[in-house]
Amino acid sequence: MAASKGALDGLVVLDLSRILAGPTCTQLLGDLGATVIKVENPNTGGDDTRTWGPHYAKDAEGNRTDLSAYFMAANRNKRSLALDIATEEGQRTLRALAGRADVVVENFKPGGLKKYGLDHETLCAAHPALVYCSISGFGQTGPNRDQPGYDLMAQGFGGIMSITGAPKGGPMKVGVGIADVMCGMYATIGILAALRHRDRTGEGQHIDLALVDASMAWLVNEGVNFLTSEQLPERRGNAHPNIVPYDAFECSDGYFLLAVGNDAQFTRYCDVIERADLAENPKFATNLGRLENRAALMAEIVPEMQRFTRSDLIARLHAVKVPCGPINTIEEALGSSQAHARGAVVEVPGADLAGGAVRLLGNPLKFSATPVQYRRPPPRFGQDTEEILETWLRDPAASDT
Repeated sequence: MAASKGALDGLVVLDLSRILAGPTCTQLLGDLGATVIKVENPNTGGDDTRTWGPHYAKDAEGNRTDLSAYFMAANRNKRSLALDIATEEGQRTLRALAGRADVVVENFKPGGLKKYGLDHETLCAAHPALVYCSISGFGQTGPNRDQPGYDLMAQGFGGIMSITGAPKGGPMKVGVGIADVMCGMYATIGILAALRHRDRTGEGQHIDLALVDASMAWLVNEGVNFLTSEQLPERRGNAHPNIVPYDAFECSDGYFLLAVGNDAQFTRYCDVIERADLAENPKFATNLGRLENRAALMAEIVPEMQRFTRSDLIARLHAVKVPCGPINTIEEALGSSQAHARGAVVEVPGADLAGGAVRLLGNPLKFSATPVQYRRPPPRFGQDTEEILETWLRDPAASDT
């Protein structure tokens, strides 16, 4: 039986982005079968993250490569084209590639590509079916449009840092570049929607997406909590603003997570910790009551859970279907039997790499007919330049194999 093609097989993506938001988007499109050409500046050594160590893949001789772990996290299933778009030759090449592309993704400062004739107005006028996605810190409009965009600044400006961290501590960013990653997710959704419109009407369009816009959009319940009440949310550490008890709690040998989602679960939880009286107390019997009396409830239940070991309490709560679980290290998470069963870690072959492959985080999407494929490891800088310029660009039938 022939191998299944990806859902986006035949789609050509011209990737002019770097760092994380844009590359996250284009890696997702590549995972789904699109041909992705990553354009990298030969004057800077390519994507900035190629030098963001300290961890790097090694080649077959054991030497450090330009594949940092950070770079590899968002750049598989791509070709690398070394191209200087500041030159007339580079601009001509890129315009020719845009003529073959379905999608262009870029994260230059607003207006930064106009001087090269590679902005969305120019390319979309020349190619009306083109979907052109611009990612920036603050968007193409607004008083802050010219400010640079970095994940840390987006987390700060967008509000998420103000509600992240210990109650009496300072504001805290999320442990990974979540503003970049979520912006990349929104970009992917926007591109797929624009392609649907293009396929139906023949009309491409420009997508204007900002890190800060995306960050404010995924404030979700806390954002709407504020809009509804006009009361600023508090930092609660691991606690939930709308559900109690929902937090990390200490047992006799460490911490575990408890997520009591409804009143029936609370009753069963109280039975496990041998405090049925709490479920019968009008102050705690309903979630609204537990919210209003959060501190009083904590004073009652925190000492009770310290009588148990983590494994014992988790087992008891699982037995009565009360949501709870461990707080894994990354090693424990990626090494778990669940992660193994679900393909959370994948090995992508690379003949010139130590061990013949690199280990990467798997794509979480599971398709019944068009499964995700890991066709190419993250590329070395400029490794596909000759192929693209001499063969792929001139051959309309060339595709990602």
